[in-house]
Amino acid sequence: MKTKAKVKWALDILMTIALLFLMGYQFWGEAAHEWIGAGMLALFIAHQSLNLNWYRNLFRGRYTPMRILRCVVNVLTLAAMLALMHSGIAMSRYVFAFLPIQGGMALARRLHILGSYWGYLLMGLHLGLHWGMVLKLAVKKNMRQRKYQAAGFIMGLLIAAYVFIKRDFLTYMFLGSGFVFLDYEEPKLKFFLDHLALMGLCIFIGYYSTKLMKLKSQNLDLAYGLYRTDRQRRRSEMRRPIL
Repeated sequence: MKTKAKVKWALDILMTIALLFLMGYQFWGEAAHEWIGAGMLALFIAHQSLNLNWYRNLFRGRYTPMRILRCVVNVLTLAAMLALMHSGIAMSRYVFAFLPIQGGMALARRLHILGSYWGYLLMGLHLGLHWGMVLKLAVKKNMRQRKYQAAGFIMGLLIAAYVFIKRDFLTYMFLGSGFVFLDYEEPKLKFFLDHLALMGLCIFIGYYSTKLMKLKSQNLDLAYGLYRTDRQRRRSEMRRPIL
């Protein structure tokens, strides 16, 4: 993996960790929440500066199903992050309190909820779309170990689906409530294990979406290749002189 790719991957991981801590607002308080958010803003700007070529090439080249999927996830993640950053700055009472921003708190609060819950899931999908690089670096295991890992992974996915329902993600993703109900007595470990499981589910969906897209593209290429071969054969037969 090239140095630039490693840096971009590291930034993705750091942003995901920051977002995980930001989801646990009730554990750190408002001031710490804002400072972590400011750190995430810096990581976000660094990440965008390293991906300027992606913006330059956005309207160049052919859009394959895989490229469309990545583009949609990237654009939606960008929109969620922008909503999160803008609303966080607008509601700030510590880090960005010096800015002359007045009013619009109700809209900013709703944008913050949308950006938080959509952004967390989309960040997982974004990581999943590039998860193949992580797997390439992983040490190969024997088949017996893989079976145990597969069983544990399936169990983790079931837990993540349960967490998604239990924590009312759909309610907040579609603004079924204008406020997030926080449990200040909940153990930190339980909270973060739940959200890590949910992140794992998103990575799983993103990674296997790329596998399906690649398989579909290979099948389409194979079908097109067979079609061209058959067409060329028919043309050659038509050109043969009749004896």
